Formats: sequence, C-alpha cells, structure tokens
Amino acid sequence: MSNPFLIREVRAIQVLDSRGDPTIEVSIVTSGGGIGRAIAPAGASRGKYEAVEVRDVDSRMYKGRGVRRAVENVNNYIGPAIQGLDARRQREIDNVMIQIDGTPNKSRLGANAMIATSLAVAKAAADTAKLPLFQYLGGIHSRILPIPMLNIINGGVHAGNELSVQEFMIVPLGFDTFSDAIRAAVEVYKELKAVIKERYGPSAINVGDEGGYAPPMRLTDEALQALEMAVKRAGYELGKDIFISLDAAASQFYDEGSQTYDIDGRKLRREELLEYWLDLVSRYPILSIEDPFYEEDFDMYSELRRKTKGRTLIVGDDLTVTNIERLVKAIEKRAIDAVIVKPNQVGTLTETLDFIDLAKHNGIATIISHRSGESEDTSIAHLAVAVGGPFIKTGAPCRGERTAKYNELLRIEDYLGGEAIFAAKLLPRRG
Repeated sequence: MSNPFLIREVRAIQVLDSRGDPTIEVSIVTSGGGIGRAIAPAGASRGKYEAVEVRDVDSRMYKGRGVRRAVENVNNYIGPAIQGLDARRQREIDNVMIQIDGTPNKSRLGANAMIATSLAVAKAAADTAKLPLFQYLGGIHSRILPIPMLNIINGGVHAGNELSVQEFMIVPLGFDTFSDAIRAAVEVYKELKAVIKERYGPSAINVGDEGGYAPPMRLTDEALQALEMAVKRAGYELGKDIFISLDAAASQFYDEGSQTYDIDGRKLRREELLEYWLDLVSRYPILSIEDPFYEEDFDMYSELRRKTKGRTLIVGDDLTVTNIERLVKAIEKRAIDAVIVKPNQVGTLTETLDFIDLAKHNGIATIISHRSGESEDTSIAHLAVAVGGPFIKTGAPCRGERTAKYNELLRIEDYLGGEAIFAAKLLPRRG
C-alpha cells in the first residue's frame, strides 16, 4: 500500500490579513487526501533580529506590500523540492527549505513563505492521521489549555493615540477553566468600553490593530486606572481574579542618539526607566512586562528582573525574536523569566519547537503569540495546547482574526471534556 502521508500538491496564493495587507496562504495535499492550509501573519512592531518576510517592490500593487514573490517562491522552488516527501518528517522538510534559502535570516525565500509552508505541512500530516493538530504535535496526552493574555487597550504602533506602552493586557488567572477565564475577560472588556466612553466620549471606543480600545490617552497611569475600574465594575478583584500585563515594546520609543526613552511626555535614561517600572509594579498587580528596555540592553532586563523577582515576570520578545542564539544570551544574562514565541519570527515550525524546548529546559515560561497583522488561521491555538502553554497572547476578545483563536481553544476544551486542565490551576496562586 502506498504511503498516504506523501506530499502530493503544494500551492500558494496571495490573500489578505486583518489590516488589509496581502499575505501568503499555502495549501498542501497528501496522497492520502489530507489537507493542510496555513496563512502567514505579519507584525507592525518587529525586532531587528527577526527573520525577513519577502514582499514585492512594485508600488503600483498594494503600495509595494504584495507577496507575489513569496507566492512564486513556494510554487516554483519550495513546492517542487518537498513534493513526494513524507509530511510527518517535519524537520527534514523544514531543513530542505532552510537549505534552499541559504541565508541567515530567510531573506531569499521569505520567512512568510516558509512559515506558511511549514505549518501547512504539519496540518496536512495531522489531517491525514485524522488527529487534531494539537494532538499531532504534542501527543495524545496534550490537555493543558493556556492562560489568555488579552490586549484590551492598544498604544504604541498598534494605535493612533499618545500612549508609549504598546499593549495593556488583562490576564484572568483566578479561574478554574479556560472558558470561565474567557467569560471574565469579555465581561471586563465590555465594562472597559463603558468606562472609556464615559471619560473620553463615544469616538474613543474605536479599536486598534489587535482589537483593544485606542482611546486618546497619553499617560500609562490613565490606561492602568481604566483597567482597574473596568475589573471592579465587572465584579472581579484586580490582583486576585484578574492581573495586568504590559507589552512596553520599548525599542519603539527609544532614541539611540540621546539614549533616552520617550514615555509619558518625559525623556528617561535607562536607570530612570528602571525606577519607572518599579514604581508601576509597586502600585498595580502587574503579572508581566514585555520588552521593558531597548532590544540590545540585556543588562537592564537583568537588573529589572532581579528587582522584581517573585512579583513580575520579565518577558523577552524584541529581545529574543524566537531566535535560539538570542535566547541563549538572555539565559546566560539571566535577563528574562518568560519569552514570546512567534513562529513567523523564525520561519519554520521545527525551529519554533526547538526554541520552546530550550526555553522550557531552562525554566523560561513560553507565551505563544499572534502578530498585529493576523488572519483566521488558528495554528497558534493548537501550538499552545501542544506545548502545554502556559500562556497565549492573541488580542482582545473582538475582531474575527482574534476570536478565531479563542473559539478554537474553546473547541479544544470541549473536545477534551473532563480531561482538559486550565494552565492557571498549575501555577502558584497569586494575590
């Protein structure tokens, strides 16, 4: 009998992401009839060490944002090279793409072309095996649902306001199930809408790239106080039921010339920004701060981590960009407690899983994450369950490209039934 897992067809097309920008979708069919389809996301806030996406230079089409070159790279180079290979041999297939690309940052084929193909391979193999993707990747014992980190106030490059901090997130920790946690988060989100409308008027409840509100706020404290009020009005206790997490994305408001950070209308030196974060942590139940300093300043990450140990997780994203070499340096410097995982930052599923393994073996928590330019693709929801979380970042409980991930996790929870475990139940209680 012929092998049903052999890759029979590989096809890429250009589709649209949540910002209306073109992106690449790859479809793969196995000889056994299994189908895998994946769409590459795109970030607005990008670390300089990320793998490179390939876009067109023709300004007449989508103002130079098209991905026809990436599509051609899949159809003309990647597809012919992996056709006939066994879709279960993920590492072999990903290595074929890496070898064809031949660059350190995926700049020839494009990280967008490669990650869409890589994920489509895994999905095709899972479909052929008649397994959900999370079980195919993580095994039949995969049953831990991640804790959602929901970005419900947008700032920085995700919004048009004056907030320097890019994301203000709520983290529903004090609940027994994923579905209860999502329900509470939605209730807080609805109350936040009312709070913002009362304070800033009806025009202030427009949303940013990730579905969070983007009110005309200027100060970090304004946003934190609004979250505090929304949690209280929803009937929950901040610091017990709900915690706050921040994505500073500090590289976005750092000026290399003056070596200062522009935040809250002030220009702060690195030592002053350290005190700024320590002050916030002393006044609010902040579970984590992502990218609190410029992406090259490992030493200040280490210092903040040392001074917040046991209270707040220091998280690397622009610092580490799902790159093993950057993660090794962060571990050596003792710079972080947790790390953001974005498959398109590195370009293949194999490299993503290797990065997660290294983090976990060194006691670094993993946060599987979306990008600001997203799609209806739900791969990261399955990835989060496959690796046991403990966290997932995928935006506000609003906009289809965000709710697609939450809805998929609700489906997985239902599929698992009584075997499902909410990751918050496995963490030490806070508050």
